[in-house]
Amino acid sequence: MCDYSLQHVASAPAKVGDRLVTTEFRHSGTRGFTEIGAPDVAICLRPGSELAFDGEVVFADPYGILPRRVRIAAGVARFRQVNLEQPYAHHDALEFPDGRLVMLTDLTPGQTATVLQLPASSQPAEKRAAAEAPREAVEPLRETAPALAI
Repeated sequence: MCDYSLQHVASAPAKVGDRLVTTEFRHSGTRGFTEIGAPDVAICLRPGSELAFDGEVVFADPYGILPRRVRIAAGVARFRQVNLEQPYAHHDALEFPDGRLVMLTDLTPGQTATVLQLPASSQPAEKRAAAEAPREAVEPLRETAPALAI
């Protein structure tokens, strides 16, 4: 799912193994991911997708008085959506192993990452159907021999 701010940008769903780069989209005023070599197509991640960054993750500190860049050494992050009750706020965020949340739009452009894993709900339909198929109940084995009276 892509942030509301990317509604006028061409988009495609993420796939496992995609090589992504952070970018600032022209005419949108926001940042997000594109596939390396396709700068005009936003790659939309589903909540729960996991990414591995090629280096430190760098983002702008949104809480300081002066602009400041912050670096996170953790190479992996999970994609989340936040502020869903606010329709015109940015929703796309990354959660790092230390619990820190960073808005996607605060990431510095030019950082590369690989999609490691997608959430279970984005598996192909036939795999999802097989996983969700009810299993037959197995009844416990009952002895059929009559009880002995003593």
